[in-house]
Amino acid sequence: MELFERMKKLNAAHGPSGDEGGIRAVIQEMAAPYADEVTTDTMGNLIVHKAGSGPKVMFAAHMDSIGFIVTHIEEEGFLRVGRLGGISPKEAVYTPVRFKNGVRGCFVPEEKAEFGKLKLDECYLDIGVRSAEEAKKLIRVGDTAVYDTPAFQTGDAVTSPYLDNRISCAILLEALERVQNSPNDLYFVFTVQEEVGLRGSKTAAFAIQPDYAVAVDVTDVDDTPGSEKSGTVQVGKGAAIKVMDSSVICHPAMVELLDQNAREGDIPTQRDILRAGGTDAGAIHTTGAGVLTGGISVPCRYIHTPVETASLEDCEACIRLTAAFAQRPLKAL
Repeated sequence: MELFERMKKLNAAHGPSGDEGGIRAVIQEMAAPYADEVTTDTMGNLIVHKAGSGPKVMFAAHMDSIGFIVTHIEEEGFLRVGRLGGISPKEAVYTPVRFKNGVRGCFVPEEKAEFGKLKLDECYLDIGVRSAEEAKKLIRVGDTAVYDTPAFQTGDAVTSPYLDNRISCAILLEALERVQNSPNDLYFVFTVQEEVGLRGSKTAAFAIQPDYAVAVDVTDVDDTPGSEKSGTVQVGKGAAIKVMDSSVICHPAMVELLDQNAREGDIPTQRDILRAGGTDAGAIHTTGAGVLTGGISVPCRYIHTPVETASLEDCEACIRLTAAFAQRPLKAL
């Protein structure tokens, strides 16, 4: 399946943090033909095992997205919501949203709210009803909603909500298909609840006890007007090899191994240092007695907005680098 089409299919599935059942089912269907075993653990992580005789290598891409959770239904039928992950009210205003059951609405600020200091409790979801009674026929407290903006392609660029981190799920699925006879024991893990504290990867790594791990995720860029230089990478310059972020300082041996794979495969890469934010690598590398952990990052503009933007060529470089590392003969630890 062409990468953009795969990403659109993933993005159409419901899956905010803690409510990942919809996206998990779609990924399982795509992964099953290429796996020796597919399991779901107690947390809800999807673990795709491609058996080998060598060291255990874990690849992690979180399948959850940021979103909203209904906390109150007002008399007029408007919905008050809480955050699931890093939702910024200013970035979400006037964005259409959808619920798992198909109900649609939009995220709107109160008229009196001051945009520059906009708070979540000054906003609400309008689902087009006129009373709490009508609303309660459609929605319950605890229901979750996600952005409902379209995905589109302009040349090499793809713009969509939830490239963070559905694009990395698509990358792992593509790499899974390309890996043939790996000498390593491979685990492609699609994790839950990353956006609310790297929770799923922690339990998955504890169960798998990998020798090596690679977290695949998006990363912030330094290539837009007025950049505050919170990241070091640029869209269109290749896969980003993680050096550090606020959750992890990647093991130098892993950085070097990924660099070697890139050089040997003539894969364009750049170095990823992120001032704020983290990935599943943060939870994985401290699991048990420690795990040799690295990261492969997709340069992405406008992260956590409804219009995240990345390069399909960069994604292809990430697929190639992931597949190359999966097939690299690694030493048992």
